[in-house]
Amino acid sequence: MPQLEVMPELDYQSEVYKDAYSRINAIVIEGEDEAFNNYNQLAGLMPNNAEELKKLAKMEFKHKKGFEACGKNLSVTPDIAFAKEFFSELHGNFQTAAAEGKIVTCLLIQSLIIECFAISAYNIYIPVADAFARKITEGVVKDEYMHLNYGEEWLKANFEESREELEVANKQNLPLVWKMLNQVSEDAKELSMEREALVEDFMISYGEALGNIGFTTRDIMRMSAYGLAAV
Repeated sequence: MPQLEVMPELDYQSEVYKDAYSRINAIVIEGEDEAFNNYNQLAGLMPNNAEELKKLAKMEFKHKKGFEACGKNLSVTPDIAFAKEFFSELHGNFQTAAAEGKIVTCLLIQSLIIECFAISAYNIYIPVADAFARKITEGVVKDEYMHLNYGEEWLKANFEESREELEVANKQNLPLVWKMLNQVSEDAKELSMEREALVEDFMISYGEALGNIGFTTRDIMRMSAYGLAAV
């Protein structure tokens, strides 16, 4: 992968690396915590699916613990306050949608946007991770594809009645992803994760998810363009 050529020999114990890692590690810990809470909330909104959603939530909690161990392995204290602010807008939008009973919007935020964001970040991180974190992350990313698939399958089965809300939710939330990627790009680069690779991997995962739900290629191109000017 091209990003490996940028910084072939990473010093995982350097202060510069650990400083950047304190924020990146916090983001993945907080992201998994958001997912844990989101799936539990969805279980309340979707009683017929509650058992499966609670299983997904438990998996996310396990992931959180795994990433906490990654930080401890490098003697890094995660900057959770930074990570909470990082996710604050997506978190707020999810909470608003949940309060209004907008299951489709909640699923787009959690099962598509957050899962695709996580998958792209983990895929780019694995080749440049330390040995301990690589093993943890490889296990996590397999689960995340399952979580993405859950949201895809529900939205695909309810596509026609969900389509309009999906388009509105995409327009509202996708620009936040580009903002988040820009915010973290310098820290990611210290870990040898290039922003361009993160953007490309996210767009591929998100576009495939939209296609699997039922959107056409033209739809996907139009929907994926929201907020791209900020990248």
